Amino acid sequence: MPRAPEPTAPQNDGLVYHARSATAAPSTMSKQYDRAYFEKWYRHAKHRVGTRAELARKVAMIVHLAEYYLARPLRNVLDVGCGEASWRAPLLRLRPGIAYRGLDSSAYAVARYGRTRNIGLASFGQLGELRFDQRFDLIVCSDVLHYVPAMELHRGLSGFGDLLEGVAFLETYTSRDNVSGDYDGFIARAPAWYRKAFIEAGLLPCGSHTYLGARLMRSIAALECL
Repeated sequence: MPRAPEPTAPQNDGLVYHARSATAAPSTMSKQYDRAYFEKWYRHAKHRVGTRAELARKVAMIVHLAEYYLARPLRNVLDVGCGEASWRAPLLRLRPGIAYRGLDSSAYAVARYGRTRNIGLASFGQLGELRFDQRFDLIVCSDVLHYVPAMELHRGLSGFGDLLEGVAFLETYTSRDNVSGDYDGFIARAPAWYRKAFIEAGLLPCGSHTYLGARLMRSIAALECL
């Protein structure tokens, strides 16, 4: 459970905004997602929330699950709240030709890695308005949503119908989980709250924090769903 998103205004960076674009949801958080933050939670031996090996296993699981449901190799990935784009390297090792695009609200991460790792500046809520020239086979949002205010979360989820071609990986922790890491800004919601929000957004749960988009629902069996 590494971090919370930092709301900021988006850069253009090739992104396409829907006509109903709105201003970002207000936030009372004052956390800074600077170099020191990422050093502490991603690289410091005492504080880091996971290892490279753990991440590699997680990425492999999601890639193969998404390809199972898509019935073809992954072509592209949208990584929302990507930070320094830690998913990018293991994704490219598994699928060297994959098109990776990251989004994060950390001005530091975008300034340092935006060009080299293809990261744009945006918050989760802005998915309600952001549109691209293609839909995404896989949308990743790992350890982010439990920090996002309810209004912004619903706003961002409203865009998944247009953005998602295949599978979403929404790794989220709740009031019932024994979590560790960055507690600053953590919102302890009930599991039922998230299930309702995801279903209302047209996402069908299929286990291990993964959800099928509407375009895949016609091809699955009843017992594949939770």
